[in-house]
Amino acid sequence: MSKRIVIIGAGESGVGSAILAQKNGADVFVSDFGEIKPKYKQKLDDNKISWEEKKHTNELILNADEIIKSPGIPEKVAIVKYAFEKGIPVISEIEYASRYSDAFKICITGSNGKTTTTMLIYHILKNAGLNVGLAGNVGQSWAQQVAEENYDYYVIELSSFQLDGMYNFRADIAILMNITPDHLDRYNGMQGYIDSKFRILQNQTKEDVFIYCADDEVTKTELKKREIIAKKLPFSLRENFIEGAYKENETIKIKYQSNELTMSINNLALKGQHNTYNSMAAGIASQVLKIRKDDIRESLSNFQGVEHRLEHVLKVHGIEFVNDSKATNVNSTWYALESVANDLIWIVGGTDKGNDYSILVELVKKKVKAIICLGKDNKKIHKAFGEFVETIVDVESASEAVKTAYYLARKGDSVLLSPACASFDLFDNYEDRGNQFKRAVREL
Repeated sequence: MSKRIVIIGAGESGVGSAILAQKNGADVFVSDFGEIKPKYKQKLDDNKISWEEKKHTNELILNADEIIKSPGIPEKVAIVKYAFEKGIPVISEIEYASRYSDAFKICITGSNGKTTTTMLIYHILKNAGLNVGLAGNVGQSWAQQVAEENYDYYVIELSSFQLDGMYNFRADIAILMNITPDHLDRYNGMQGYIDSKFRILQNQTKEDVFIYCADDEVTKTELKKREIIAKKLPFSLRENFIEGAYKENETIKIKYQSNELTMSINNLALKGQHNTYNSMAAGIASQVLKIRKDDIRESLSNFQGVEHRLEHVLKVHGIEFVNDSKATNVNSTWYALESVANDLIWIVGGTDKGNDYSILVELVKKKVKAIICLGKDNKKIHKAFGEFVETIVDVESASEAVKTAYYLARKGDSVLLSPACASFDLFDNYEDRGNQFKRAVREL
């Protein structure tokens, strides 16, 4: 009898899982409590997969042998709790897809920098001629790629929510960029979030590699408490290593198995301290994969950057508009504020994830002329910055935010969308927020 697999959530991850499960002979059903986007309905129909939307029918879900849950759905949702109570295994798309792939997996997580590092590694590997796919939190569903493609390597960005549903999955190269407070609304305190990030190391063997930031205090503290079997390769702007990556004067040095690659920081495509970390992590992974030094250097110097991450949109009458919609936590926004030089109009706000804005106060005092709150509930932002910034305006659309910023800005100023919050109060996701911002800028 075929195994019954139920997928909860019909977005990119869920629909990809359904396609892979059906290919492997399962009896598949997809359920989404919201409305399913037309493109995903089409995919499900084309593959003759049954689905429901705007409800969860218990008798169609709780007869599953296994449930694949989309990462955006919390475990406290009623239908997921019922599944746990009935003893039905609940896993992630990544866990499920890994059963059917023997490709080499380079996996990246962290509170900040993971998307840029993921895209950078993919760029290096692709330019070096490797047969490589891009998956996880970016690009197309990994499960669907496993069903339909045949890549030798995958570069996979993993959020904490994806890691939570992973049990037997193993990363050949695991990269942990940093750990700063994020998603504390979903985890029971900071330690729960830290434990989630460290799941990227589960099942690694001594043949595998763990790349991490030696300057990150939380990571350093945790490493003293944990036994790591994999080969450890640190990167740092402050200390030197026999193996790993570090900065010496204005040069980065990447060392692995008596191979050394050096490159001037001035030649890196991505500027700023946080991007030096991203480049070092990508460089180490590439050295481990024995990619030619010239290929690594060339890719690190010509990478185009990531959409919605410090993306320069347009200059309008001498006012620079910057889209950093992907900054969904305070630490990401700290990097954005630090890297934008001019006087700023800062667009911030959305769904707060337990944010502590105090780390931004010094930068805000130094750089920010006016704040535009783009969210439904902005009390916390007013409270955090009201005494330091004279002008704080509340808006409820990207168009209104851009028009207000344009009115408040002067020639030579920058307008920075760096929300430090999730987007779900007013937008579908951070991409939707960034795209609406860019559209509004172009319409000025």
